[in-house]
Amino acid sequence: MTSTKQIITRFPPSPTGMMHIGTARTALFNWLYARKHGGKMLFRIEDTDRKRHSEEAVEALINATKWLGLDWDGDIVSQYANKARHAEVANELLKNGKAWKCYFSQDELDKIRKENGGYTLPRKAELLEKYTPNEKTEFTVRIEAPTEGATTVKDEVQGEVTMQNSELDDFVILRSDGSPTYMLSVVVDDHDMGVTNVIRGDDHLNNTFRQNVIYDAMGWEKPVYAHVPLILGPDGAKMSKRHGAASVEEYRKMGYLPEAMRNYLLRLGWSHGDDEIISDAQAKEWFNLESIGKSAARFDFDKLENLNGHYINEAETDRLISEAAEFYKENHNVVISEEAKQKIKACEDELKSRAKTLLQFADESAFFAKQIPLSFDEKAQNLLDDDGKEALKHLNERLKELEEFTAENIQGTVKSLSKEIRNGKMGKVAMPLRAALTGTTVSPSVFHVAEILGKEETCLRIQSVL
Repeated sequence: MTSTKQIITRFPPSPTGMMHIGTARTALFNWLYARKHGGKMLFRIEDTDRKRHSEEAVEALINATKWLGLDWDGDIVSQYANKARHAEVANELLKNGKAWKCYFSQDELDKIRKENGGYTLPRKAELLEKYTPNEKTEFTVRIEAPTEGATTVKDEVQGEVTMQNSELDDFVILRSDGSPTYMLSVVVDDHDMGVTNVIRGDDHLNNTFRQNVIYDAMGWEKPVYAHVPLILGPDGAKMSKRHGAASVEEYRKMGYLPEAMRNYLLRLGWSHGDDEIISDAQAKEWFNLESIGKSAARFDFDKLENLNGHYINEAETDRLISEAAEFYKENHNVVISEEAKQKIKACEDELKSRAKTLLQFADESAFFAKQIPLSFDEKAQNLLDDDGKEALKHLNERLKELEEFTAENIQGTVKSLSKEIRNGKMGKVAMPLRAALTGTTVSPSVFHVAEILGKEETCLRIQSVL
């Protein structure tokens, strides 16, 4: 019998910094699973750790999720705001004999741990039999975990995973100041929010066994779990800054498109045959938990770059110009006017086919918006030496005489001049021309560029460097 229960996933990042690329993939998987099944993805900020909490990080997480194009259902939930409800559940467990008051101080517990090998505490019965806490009024509330038998979690990715209950501990669910712990808060919120499927990193797998103790103690239905392997760097080590960009914001600032990031993250640990280019519509139709690999995936920057190049080539030029606005402004100090936009669009096929990132797109098109005198990078400046200027002087005279200022005619003029003064080496004329027109040595076809700029602007730019 097929269940008709609505699928509800959740995306619960902790606001301690920028969104890590692994967190982004987890969000994507939750989003796709919910959308495929006509369900909901909820957004919860797990902000119980007030010492590390940052409102700037909350904003960054929200902005990163929006930029990735992952919409969520309902309002964003603050876990900290639900602390009274979490404490209520802890007290209910205490009342029902499923949890107990621990009056041992931290120093006492450290001493007991040391006497027991330095790792774990004895369970409630043994602890209270062997030790007596100093008299005090403060206490923590600990769950009473089972001591015998084993617990098996049926995971949609990892398969059946079993832990001996003797490996569990009577972990704290309510601190001495009355604040709930993460372990309790997650369970209560997932239950109250109706979460049916928990899709998260496999570094949380051990937490599942502990959280299930709370589910069982409360008599609540457990969600279906899917623990996804972590993302590794190209060298097989855990993905970090030393590998390059580790956060979503960094990739945005490097000029990657959100659809490219979605496509790449989807293929990072999940597969659908040999398909590499996968649209959102296809992803929502095809995504399943069974096709997530059990092994960690390695991040491949070259594959991401090539994929981004594909999406740039497919994108509308107006959109690329708009999304590259910050790169034009910050790196070139230009704002793309309507006139400059039309010039860029006249060269769009070349620009888009060459660009791997929005940054590259902006770098190779910003010259259309610049005014005389241009600034020149070092390589361009080197081309504008005495020999380069001499070639440009002759070229300028001939370009002024052209009746039809087309790329074909400009190329023919450069070719003819190079035979006369540079032994037929076109680069000796064309490269200084590119430097004079663009301020750089990298651009689309310089002949096409000159045609788009027009005779007057082309000649003015050449004259300005002589």
